[in-house]
Amino acid sequence: MGLLERLERMDRRWIFGAMGLLVLLPLLFPLRLPLYATATSRAFYEAMERIPAGSTVLMSCDYDPGTIPELVPMTRTVLRQLWDKDCKVVVTVLWNGGPGLVERVLSEVAAEPAYRDRIYGVDWVNLGYKAGNEAVMVLMGQGIANAFPADYRGNATRSLPIMQRARDYSSFPLLVSISSGYPGTKEWVQQVQARFHLPIVAGVTAVSAPEFYPYLQSGQLLGLLGGMAGAAEYEQLRGETGDASSGMDAQSLAHLFVALCIVLGNVVQWRRRKGAG
Repeated sequence: MGLLERLERMDRRWIFGAMGLLVLLPLLFPLRLPLYATATSRAFYEAMERIPAGSTVLMSCDYDPGTIPELVPMTRTVLRQLWDKDCKVVVTVLWNGGPGLVERVLSEVAAEPAYRDRIYGVDWVNLGYKAGNEAVMVLMGQGIANAFPADYRGNATRSLPIMQRARDYSSFPLLVSISSGYPGTKEWVQQVQARFHLPIVAGVTAVSAPEFYPYLQSGQLLGLLGGMAGAAEYEQLRGETGDASSGMDAQSLAHLFVALCIVLGNVVQWRRRKGAG
């Protein structure tokens, strides 16, 4: 029996098993396949690098567990880059499914050896969830503590040292918006960038990234990360190998395997028709 005949009679469970291994192994043992940072990802990284050391930066994490693979790696890398510049970070959440997840991610980064000296309430704060969507964004322009009188942990916002430096939007050199939908980056641009002229960079899901390119072209966004690929490019620019880079390894191998199966399937069918003719 020839090779093509064996492929034609192969039990499809072998294909499923091979696909599973190709996805699993790079997640456990990253291959560090080469990545080429796009202009939008590089612009995001460079805008972050231009922040003056020691600044207080606003970051809004507007997502829930459904977008963990794409947006959590961005959140981790953003926080590391800011803390490497000794910046203070004020975090808000406008999705009701996100506060617990965001708190866990922030706490995990704060527990890393390089950042164990970061003190909650001094170097970073999670203000938690606030209902109201765009109304909350506008209210923050009148005072961050007015919109969030208590943080996620129940502390009075005005009692935290970091909040003495975060009065309103004029206190921040940059807003980092990590979002997966409404409310999110589009609303931050429309309500805050347009009204208060606060510079913004954004990290969004891959499916929503194309709608933000006009904001990049107009200068309303200074940089953009799109999905897992954008997160992996950002990790590469930072010299990190994180979850997004491992995920892209797995995704790339899976795509190559699918393409190979399609080619072999067409070759088998072509041989069969040729033999029948």
